[in-house]
Amino acid sequence: MCGIAGFYGSPLPPQEYETLIHGMLAQIEHRGPDEAGCLLDDRLAMGTVRLSIIDLSTGSQPVGSADGRYWLCYNGELYNYRELRAQLAARGLAFRTESDTEVVLNAWIAWGLDCLPRFNGAFAFALYDSVTGELHLVRDRFGKRPLYVARCRGAWLFASEMKAFLAYPDFRFAFDEAQLASVFATWTPLPGQSAYQGIEQIPMGEYLCVRGDEVRRGRWATLDLARGPAPESEQEAVELVRADLEAAVDVRLRSDVEVGVYASGGLDSSIIAHIAAQRTSRPLRTFSIEFEDAEFDESAEQAELAAHLSTRHSTVRVTDEDVVDAFPEAVRHAEVPVFRTAFVPMYLLARHVRSEGIKVVLSGEGADEGFLGYGIFKDTLLLSTWHELDDDTRLRHMSRLHPYLRHFSGEDGHRRMLGLYRQFTEETLPGLFSHQMRFQNGRFAARLLKNAGDPFAALKELVAAEPGYAQLAPVQKAQWLEFRTLLSGYLLSTQGERMALAHGVENRCPFLDPAVVRRAASVNLRFGDPYDEKYLLKRAYADALPERIVKKGKFPYRAPDSAAFVRSRPDYRDLLTDPGTLDEIGALDARFVKRFTDRVFDSPPEETGTKENQAFVCLASTVWLHHWYVRGNARRRGPLTVPLYVVDRRSGALSA
Repeated sequence: MCGIAGFYGSPLPPQEYETLIHGMLAQIEHRGPDEAGCLLDDRLAMGTVRLSIIDLSTGSQPVGSADGRYWLCYNGELYNYRELRAQLAARGLAFRTESDTEVVLNAWIAWGLDCLPRFNGAFAFALYDSVTGELHLVRDRFGKRPLYVARCRGAWLFASEMKAFLAYPDFRFAFDEAQLASVFATWTPLPGQSAYQGIEQIPMGEYLCVRGDEVRRGRWATLDLARGPAPESEQEAVELVRADLEAAVDVRLRSDVEVGVYASGGLDSSIIAHIAAQRTSRPLRTFSIEFEDAEFDESAEQAELAAHLSTRHSTVRVTDEDVVDAFPEAVRHAEVPVFRTAFVPMYLLARHVRSEGIKVVLSGEGADEGFLGYGIFKDTLLLSTWHELDDDTRLRHMSRLHPYLRHFSGEDGHRRMLGLYRQFTEETLPGLFSHQMRFQNGRFAARLLKNAGDPFAALKELVAAEPGYAQLAPVQKAQWLEFRTLLSGYLLSTQGERMALAHGVENRCPFLDPAVVRRAASVNLRFGDPYDEKYLLKRAYADALPERIVKKGKFPYRAPDSAAFVRSRPDYRDLLTDPGTLDEIGALDARFVKRFTDRVFDSPPEETGTKENQAFVCLASTVWLHHWYVRGNARRRGPLTVPLYVVDRRSGALSA
């Protein structure tokens, strides 16, 4: 795992390129604390800060082809690099290193863009063809690794994190009001969005190619949730799921450094830990978050799993004060508005993992999207069949939807749910039937803005333009939305990848192996009880994991929110309502912000509901983003501190 940055077509004098690219890389040095390298050419400068995981001795970047035509700066891992290397060697391509990066380069030379569907990995890269002058910017199929582009006075800027742009002369951050409204309402930047003017994120499975003034874009991978042939029996389905998952873990254990596992105490990460523990010759390292607040804590399940698998288990205990204290720095790394504080404990966990000497972890991310683990899938199933059911059946299903929500428990709670659900049985947001209930909370957060307009306009355009979307079943539409919005825009990037790389830790996700996702699509809702989430996963590993974990039911990962700020940092009332700050941000409705903030701080915490909590975190994170990026306080002043390798191909300059 690494970070990349660069610029193309800059009008600035080439003599300044080296200083500029060093500055951009210094902004993201946390992603690659082992070494750095850059390429300087007449048309561009690009570089990598490297986290050394595969080929520790000769895997330095950038990597160039033997004839010096192609150059690659790569962020990520290609898990099937050994198999592709053998295929490329059979075609006569030579290798000078043992790295997966050189396999990516040679695959491009051999197959061009057609190499991408062959890749099983998490990556974003910049590939430069010095003969044609083309720069290719490519992102992986599920959006596991970020890649941003921006324009500044005729130049194309690109980087793994937007903060790299702070080092480019005259680049300034400014919020984009329409995107901000969309983020507040849908909880995440949509594909292509960044929340800032002039910056876009290359969507999952897409690429951008620049050649002089010509720009080409394309999608190389689509999200295929169409059902394939079903296994003939439940037992066959179980065996196929096991085989795919075990193969996915096998290739993700490929590393020249030790690999650990995030163990949350839930089913998904426990399955990954179980498979990995069977394949390591020494006790597996597992890492967990313990919460002081019992409402969020799963330490009992974590300890039971560790004992069951005989892992070397290590935890970081998180208090309300820890979340509040680390919030500003975690937001600096997140770079976009957030709606929950759950990313902050992930930031603290990654710091702990790195302090224990571990660079790579496996996690259970992607299981809920692939195997229908979220409550929203069961909600959608119920709402889409609502008119076919009587009230007793509706209530019976509802009692199993969100058992962790205490205010919806018991007979009175179920009656309240019945009234709530009746409001969402018809589609009022075109194409977004499955998410209408969730977006009610988003509408409230959007009230913090002066001109929210239609905050769902961009999302409605996204689904309207997607071929085949209208033909998907309601639950599949919900699944598509989760993959294309929250998974890549928030969970994988803001909460997962960005918090881990803040401390030089790489996060690998076996549940997002392409074969596993395809398998999940072929077995979902075809076996067992549709209201028993992840039925086949439970069935597949019931005999391998503690019964307590398998039968626990969905317990979403959450963290202390507004109550923690109210209790421990009353000064946040003034921070969030400062007239000067709100005037500079411009997009926020200062009067509503003041009323809302006062209500949160003056009310008992138990009276602040989910939508108010989400709006509070959206507001607080936006204020901190203004401080870090719009005001420019995130700009790093010091130079790179890691060893630097320079390839200078500028006219008249000496080659390295």
